[in-house]
Amino acid sequence: MNTRFLESFVAIVESGSMAEAARRLNISPAALAKRVQALEAEIGVRLLLRSGRTAQPTEAGFAICDTIRQILRDARSLKHLASADTLAGQLRIGVIGTAVTGILPTILDHLAREYPELDLYIVPGTSSDLYRRVIDRDLDAAIVVEPPFDLSKEFDWMLLRAESLLLIGPQTMTVTEARAAQILRSEPFIRYDRQHWGGRLADAYLQQAGIRPRERFELDALDAIAVLVDRGLGVSLVPDWAPPWPEGLQLNKARIEGEAFVRRLGLLWLRNGPSARLVKAFRLQARTALDL
Repeated sequence: MNTRFLESFVAIVESGSMAEAARRLNISPAALAKRVQALEAEIGVRLLLRSGRTAQPTEAGFAICDTIRQILRDARSLKHLASADTLAGQLRIGVIGTAVTGILPTILDHLAREYPELDLYIVPGTSSDLYRRVIDRDLDAAIVVEPPFDLSKEFDWMLLRAESLLLIGPQTMTVTEARAAQILRSEPFIRYDRQHWGGRLADAYLQQAGIRPRERFELDALDAIAVLVDRGLGVSLVPDWAPPWPEGLQLNKARIEGEAFVRRLGLLWLRNGPSARLVKAFRLQARTALDL
């Protein structure tokens, strides 16, 4: 049984969309559909139901999904054992959105030059989702916001970047930390989604300062928030994420002081995972690339 067909099925189940799964796997939707058809023909049952742009597993698909995930984990473990004398194999890394375009390219550049036989599979997502997938061993490690709770002893964590909280406003507005409370009480507020671990920092600041902003929108995309602020639709509190920011923005920014309001990005991994050697190589190159 072709493991690529199994990976394709899992990608569709996790994304709920053929188009999104094809994008993650870097193949065309037509090629993805053929993989699914081949898998269904081999197993002998229908595994997916499509409705418009969405795709959901059938009852049979639900029944075998966890087993397929375990097969994929076992297959990766075999590859790591077979390549014990060389640093090769697949490393599955989850990465939050701003790190995909910010710090990750620099790390990958160093990693590709040092370990050309290493195969990296990058999975985008939110911190909470990627954390869960590391627990489930679907991912070997993840670049996420530091969890707002104590990690169990089975995990390790390495800080990669600390990002202060910023008050951002349009170019026409004078933005300073001294005026932060006044601005946040009087101007329409564009909130960074409180479901995100990073978004909770802004909420913590507002609560500590006793500020009830005039909320206009709540979004989970930092680049979209910055664009809306640039258009004059409100102000926001966002982490000072690694460039690039959207091009052409004209924003005024003020840093919010205080260690309690710093978003910390880091690498999270299971200490005794099957890809420990590969994760260690990734960590070493991350240190070099980011000058840690």
